[in-house]
Amino acid sequence: MGADAWGWPDPHPRGPPPAASPDGASLLPTDGGVVSPATATTLLRGHPPFDALTDEQLAGLLERAENHQFESGATIFDGYSTPADAIYAVISGQVELFNIGADQGEADETLGPGGVFGYSSLLTKTLVGPRAVAAGPVTICLIPGDAARSLFSGVRGAQFVADKLTVARRRDAQTHTQGTVDALIVSAPVIGRADMTVADAARLMTDRHQEYVIFVRDDGYRVVTDADIRARVVAAGLSTDTVLSDVVDAPARVVYRDTAAADALTEILDHDLAAVPVLDPSGVVCGVVGPADFIAAPAGPSMSLRRQVSRAATIDDLVASGGRVPYLVADLLRRGQPVYEVTALASLVNDAIVRRAIELTLRSHPELDPAALTWLSLGSNARREPVLASDVDSAVSFDDSVTDEQIVGYRQAFAEVDEVLRRAGMAIDTNGAIASMPLFARTHAQWRAAARLWLGAPLENKGMIFTSLLLDGRPIWGDQGLSAVGEVFADLRSHPGTLGLLLQESLSHKARLRSVRDVLTRRGGTFDIKHHALTPLVNIARWAALSVGSGELGTRGRLMAAAGSPMMPADSAQTLVEVFDVLQRVRLTYQVAQFDRGEQVSDVLNMKRLSPLDRSLVAQAVREITGVQRRMTNMSHYMSIAE
Repeated sequence: MGADAWGWPDPHPRGPPPAASPDGASLLPTDGGVVSPATATTLLRGHPPFDALTDEQLAGLLERAENHQFESGATIFDGYSTPADAIYAVISGQVELFNIGADQGEADETLGPGGVFGYSSLLTKTLVGPRAVAAGPVTICLIPGDAARSLFSGVRGAQFVADKLTVARRRDAQTHTQGTVDALIVSAPVIGRADMTVADAARLMTDRHQEYVIFVRDDGYRVVTDADIRARVVAAGLSTDTVLSDVVDAPARVVYRDTAAADALTEILDHDLAAVPVLDPSGVVCGVVGPADFIAAPAGPSMSLRRQVSRAATIDDLVASGGRVPYLVADLLRRGQPVYEVTALASLVNDAIVRRAIELTLRSHPELDPAALTWLSLGSNARREPVLASDVDSAVSFDDSVTDEQIVGYRQAFAEVDEVLRRAGMAIDTNGAIASMPLFARTHAQWRAAARLWLGAPLENKGMIFTSLLLDGRPIWGDQGLSAVGEVFADLRSHPGTLGLLLQESLSHKARLRSVRDVLTRRGGTFDIKHHALTPLVNIARWAALSVGSGELGTRGRLMAAAGSPMMPADSAQTLVEVFDVLQRVRLTYQVAQFDRGEQVSDVLNMKRLSPLDRSLVAQAVREITGVQRRMTNMSHYMSIAE
């Protein structure tokens, strides 16, 4: 088959076409209906991993590509008999993929135009599949291996592979993963009116077999549930002629239909909601979800475990339930859940364990008032990014009426909480940030005073360290609003000197593959993925969010909030989000493997245990972080913090 300068078939071949594809399937030379290079370029530009390439890079890649057509039923590629020496992109038609080595029954995946396959076999050089079969006439762009590998050398390509290699995706309608909250909606919403009586609303709920009704006011939607009617009408002795607008007066929390299911579940559990309206992009309600809707979703196991934790009658029961968290994380990871969703769900369960530990412990201390304190989760769990090796950091803020003597009693009780959490399998660093330590147990007034000192003199009294720790604080017990220390830090942007020092501190932790200590001790075979890669990235994200006044806590959210700012261009922010996902996936996968082998989980990776692909991912990720750090350092030299 002849080819023009693009590597695409010449409509007037200068020689005989090849008789077969590498695995023996018949290849049909294209005729006058050939897909033009311009058409293919336009198509592939909109699909990963090609969307990460410039026009020039994509054109260069396609110069070496070949365009082939396959008849319906033809085997395009069999990755169980021959390793790939190219990758395949669908230009037109559909391709069925069989990910378990056979092609009886329903295909595991069906790819349309823009779909790519063969990369796993090409990159690993092993017989890992898939088997690809044409579902009708198909046009395929075949990109040779040496050119194709360049696609995956960058973070965008690496992220594409990391996401796709996680699990074979079976298209069983009963078992496929539900990625967004939209997939959990099973019926039309029950819509009422603000002037509807409670009696009419109850009849409407009964007719629709639902436990809620929605009505709209000028400032948003309201939700009245069956529980609201029992508690606010029946128990209060009100008439059933009461109108709905008198039952609830606050707007409902809502999510949009493209919200990740894990994020919607977090919203529901954080605020103890029975029903959450789901809105379309125009703001119109299209359904409602509640806790029960997540049971059959991939987040379901976390719901079940969290419920067991919350109902633990004794500390021994709580310890037994808490010990299941690593198994939950491993299961979610193997199901192919995105890592940021796995860690978010793990943090929900961790929060429940901590709350129940506090509750059960304080029951044995009747002299201590549970309502007099706000417990803050700190660190990775507060950011909803915990892995199996993460410490559970904490601080507590007391009502100003609590005396110093009483605080000593609380701290002793919190030491018991620490022991319960250790028994439940959670990592507690007695030398770290924990609520049982004097520095992390203060009254609201004491926290405010300390925070003002740190803002005014950040280099004294460990001000920088405390500021960084507490900027990640999230209340999980007591007052769920802005914490006392958060009130002070909310004004941090008005202290450019302190903000500048925080920037210097954030950039002082350099991302690197090998430290000087590693070189001197000849420990080049290990890599501390937290200290040398993730901590620098988390620090960058924290400062970037501060610089734009964002209250986001999660690293991904902080980066996206800061995208487009002078110190964080949109492309840098997107790159760091992808880098963070890659590093967290490698980190968590490694720790799950350690847990499976009965080893102590750690952030120190033995690089020999990583696949070649993961080693290259880590190296590329570190280079990307280093590049952003270098740019931010250069920018800070000729731009003021105010700018």
